[in-house]
Amino acid sequence: MTSLVKQSLLGLSLLAASQAAHATIVLVETSMGNFEINLFDQSTPATVQNFLSYLKDGSYDNSVIHRAEKGFMVQGGGYKTSGNNDASLLTVTAKATVKNEPKWSNVRGTIAMAKREYLPDSATSQWFINLVDNNDPSNKLNLDRQNSGFTVFGIVTGSGMSIIDPVASLYQPGTGALPKFPLRNYSAADAAANVPITPANMVVIEKITVINDAPDTAASLTLKANTQYNLDAEESGSSGSSGSSGSLSWLWLVSGVALLAGRRLFQRR
Repeated sequence: MTSLVKQSLLGLSLLAASQAAHATIVLVETSMGNFEINLFDQSTPATVQNFLSYLKDGSYDNSVIHRAEKGFMVQGGGYKTSGNNDASLLTVTAKATVKNEPKWSNVRGTIAMAKREYLPDSATSQWFINLVDNNDPSNKLNLDRQNSGFTVFGIVTGSGMSIIDPVASLYQPGTGALPKFPLRNYSAADAAANVPITPANMVVIEKITVINDAPDTAASLTLKANTQYNLDAEESGSSGSSGSSGSLSWLWLVSGVALLAGRRLFQRR
């Protein structure tokens, strides 16, 4: 084998190795503080690769938490600041959908993919972090069961939830297409006085970076399996999407224009 061929094969091997390596711990830097997420690349590889694809091309840089519900979850990955010092937002460009991987339970601190109602394999860019255990077996709307289960692909580690929990207690406009949008240092009195909203009032995810790309860091974690994801299919006699409906439909993609106190708050571009 010639030296040139050997070098070419070596280069291909190194390239393959670099492509196969998965990030398992990422640092999320936000306007309210930083936290780490351990990704489950071994057990939910398609979902982790999907998340990393948005991370690597900068789609999540300067994105915002666009929905927060106390006692339930906070959601991001759908919108980002426009770069102007105003309240206009850009939508994160969605890539191809990712196949559902409902292996782990939606317990407190886990991160999972949002998706469209009745379409288990419809997740793209949007994700949410569970603030509580959203896996009550007696409730058909629980996230382990609804829509064939929401794919958990990582968990917030250390003291990270102390950064996330306060987001759900922030003031929310309560109107328009993003009624649960949390705002920092902003109140109902500010809204009534038509005080301009700027990115400084938003919970901004400044960037997400890989800090440990070892493929097996989740091996030491104790995870709870999702045993409910096929219950609706079994009960309805079908193998398709969940039969649940209604109250959690906002976990799918949100779009449009929201208004607050008669003025434009968020503009989709």
